[in-house]
Amino acid sequence: MPARAWGVEHLDELSRVEMILNAGCDQLGGEARPELVVQLVEQGRISQDRIDGSVRRLLREKFILGLFDDPYLDADHATATVGKAEFVAAGAEAQRRAYTLLTNRDQLLPLRKGRRLYVEGVSEEIASRYGHVVSTPGDADVALLRLKAPYEPRPGGFEAMFHAGSLEFPDQERDHHAGICSTVPTIADVYLDRPAVLTDLACDAAALFASYGSSDEAFLDIVFGNAEPEGSLPFDLPRSMAAVVASSSDVPFDTADPVFRFGQGLRYGSQEQ
Repeated sequence: MPARAWGVEHLDELSRVEMILNAGCDQLGGEARPELVVQLVEQGRISQDRIDGSVRRLLREKFILGLFDDPYLDADHATATVGKAEFVAAGAEAQRRAYTLLTNRDQLLPLRKGRRLYVEGVSEEIASRYGHVVSTPGDADVALLRLKAPYEPRPGGFEAMFHAGSLEFPDQERDHHAGICSTVPTIADVYLDRPAVLTDLACDAAALFASYGSSDEAFLDIVFGNAEPEGSLPFDLPRSMAAVVASSSDVPFDTADPVFRFGQGLRYGSQEQ
């Protein structure tokens, strides 16, 4: 996979590595080209002392971790530790507590159990523990949507692994969400691995959550009041992609008139912000 070398495409490989080392980097990840470092030292462009400094710092961390003293895995200890019930319970609690309630019109939430539920992005089997799952929004008392922040797929073996591009839902998806919201009171949960544009959902949904990686059980426990949302937004949520494009990439909180601001988060019983 060729290196992209963003911003220094005009430099040759040696000069790129030289710049990286002079910037203070101790370790290069994702590539294995030690011969370039050796060549820089042999040419006198990077000193042996500079490399020794990086090696010393890296080895120090490994010694602190005990990787040389006890390098082998204790299989019995691993089996007894990984997936330990108390660890799983702590993780589940963190998922619930991190839920961030952004809107709650007419104090709809928490719901009582036993309602007719239309669900998308939620396991019907799990949802059936909380109510009666129906097949269409028109047959439901409430709709539950679990969504992921939008992104534009990228080609290639490297860029395809990352979410990038527009933060807005495509028109077809927005229309689909709006149709459900106009048919039945809708509770939407958006997984925010990036700060999505939620302007339409914020207007259309009866209640809107932000989450950061959670199970269906955690979501439904929050919705039905088995736990309460305690989270706060870790970033602003922009009003549009136009606002994002117009903002300064190196200035925090620079998008104009965000729909929700850093630190916002309602609690059950509080007035909507």
